[in-house]
Amino acid sequence: MATAYHNLSEYDFNSVPNAEHMKFGIVVSEWNFNITGALLKGAVETLKKHGAKDENILVKTVPGSFELTFGASQLIKNTDVDAVIALGCVVKGDTPHFDYVCMGATEGITRLNATTDTPVIYGLITTNNMAQAEERSGGKLGNKGDECAVTAIKMIDFAWSLKK
Repeated sequence: MATAYHNLSEYDFNSVPNAEHMKFGIVVSEWNFNITGALLKGAVETLKKHGAKDENILVKTVPGSFELTFGASQLIKNTDVDAVIALGCVVKGDTPHFDYVCMGATEGITRLNATTDTPVIYGLITTNNMAQAEERSGGKLGNKGDECAVTAIKMIDFAWSLKK
């Protein structure tokens, strides 16, 4: 469903498991930090709202959205996080650079999900203009960071349920 028809911050609070014992890695792009910083704030606040402890939320930055895959892979390899949330923002410009960055980050995150046992949550906003990015990072369409946090909690719970 298109974001225009769904507020990214609306969800059934009771449908989200308790995150008290879960460990989260968040890798966030420094590029467009006015947007990615808002996504980060939303994600952290939502994780805490569902019981996550400060000491169980590890935040690392990478220069841009293309580097999200490497950042996520390093968190998986070098920490004991239960999920990684990858947050970035790419705004379309006048060159095909947008397409390459979006495709590379998307394929990289997909590959990590298919080849590791740690869920990597896709929090890359890809928009035609900055106004659309602002609408999705705490504006009238909610905050994609909130949605990513809820997804991370649910995916950890899903993975844990298969190990019982």
